[in-house]
Amino acid sequence: MEPSPSVTLEPQPAGPPSAESGLRRSMGPRHLVMIAMGGVIGSGLFLSSGYTISQAGPLGAVIAYLIGSFVVYLVMACLGELAIAYPVSGAFHIYAARSIGPATGFATAWLYWLCWAVAIGSEFTAAGLLMQRWFPGIDVWVWCVVFAAILFASNAVSSRFFGESEFWFSIVKVGTIIVLIVLGGAALVGFHPLAASGNHPFLFENFNTPGGLFPNGFTGVLVTALAVFYAFSGSELIGVAAGETADPATSIPKAMRTTVFRLLIFFVGAIAVIAATLPFDQVGVDESPFVSVLSSIGIPFAADIMNFVIITALLSAGNSGLYSCARMLYSLSEEGHAPRAFRRLTRRGIPMIALSVSMLGGLASLISSVVAPETVYLVLVSVAGFAVVGVWMSITASHFFHRRSFVKNGGNVAALSYRAPLYPLVPILAFSLCFISLIGIAFDPNQVAALYFGIPFVGACYAFFYFKYGRGARTAELA
Repeated sequence: MEPSPSVTLEPQPAGPPSAESGLRRSMGPRHLVMIAMGGVIGSGLFLSSGYTISQAGPLGAVIAYLIGSFVVYLVMACLGELAIAYPVSGAFHIYAARSIGPATGFATAWLYWLCWAVAIGSEFTAAGLLMQRWFPGIDVWVWCVVFAAILFASNAVSSRFFGESEFWFSIVKVGTIIVLIVLGGAALVGFHPLAASGNHPFLFENFNTPGGLFPNGFTGVLVTALAVFYAFSGSELIGVAAGETADPATSIPKAMRTTVFRLLIFFVGAIAVIAATLPFDQVGVDESPFVSVLSSIGIPFAADIMNFVIITALLSAGNSGLYSCARMLYSLSEEGHAPRAFRRLTRRGIPMIALSVSMLGGLASLISSVVAPETVYLVLVSVAGFAVVGVWMSITASHFFHRRSFVKNGGNVAALSYRAPLYPLVPILAFSLCFISLIGIAFDPNQVAALYFGIPFVGACYAFFYFKYGRGARTAELA
């Protein structure tokens, strides 16, 4: 696809935003890292990793997460260069609009907004269900309202308050993963004084299963790798927060490197410990594998501890999702592709109307999950899963066209404060791997619905854009 000839590709200054934009640059690298970590580390790791291990086998699960980490690195490398060139809030749909065309930017923004709006509702529901363990007499919807109010308040105060709350939410999750890796790793070398049984596996003996290293064949690894891509979604939130980051040229590359490194250590490390501790044919979906591992080494109250951590993980992901939704609507309005009301900011620089509409979107998906779980909600969830990989493809394609146009217009690549390595290999490889994952979905009956609903949704976004704004629509100039 050729970039639109009407698009301006000169990088924007990374200084303070204009008075008109009003968003505050109040977040530093630690906030960016924890926002991204908060978006990624959620129920997919704490609840669903057991299913991944059972499908791919112990070694296969580790390989699948290594592949996922590699793809995240490629996408983040592209994202880092773009986020510094265009340090605006809700950023990566701006990248697509500037580098590919405004219709692609429009479709990317609505895909991502819908992805997180659906996630918000599902996370409220899941957190409410988990609260039933301690408060069985209180209806789930009551907890949904309570959690919605907490997250709305967190986002409505200021971007820095949101960053701080996400920082501490994420600390709880990261701390739990570190405990699992340290204590689980110690047990694997023979140190498990609290374990009730002396039959704890030693090192990686569980990897040698009766069916070999890949008990379900290497095909199981490939199919699992597709789902692992989705498990890493949320790392791109660094790009969404670029417009509210102090000194983007320094903060964004630092946060990007730190995020990729930590995700590699935490995800692969946790999966390796779980896979080495629990027999692959016994780990599953009946309880969190974190509970199983901590219980096997004798940690008291493991189930209650993990119930608290998983609730925290859900609220953390919802917190990041609500932030992302509001900034996407704000950014669309800045482009002239959403109602002007979404541009209105409070004195603290919060797009309150956009935030409120995003919360309503999350509550609507929550209601649909109760009223029509077999129809409307499943459609939305399918589109949301499709959106993750679609947005990553948009980021990598945007970087490819951006760098090519930058050089063509006389730009000096060596002068960039951050540049993705090995251009054009990195964006091409990242785009190809994401595209292959979408093709693979067609062969997985559990995920193929994403194509049935995702492709028409993207087509509808393009059709609406051309009907509403016309083919000659130009993206608004950045402030």
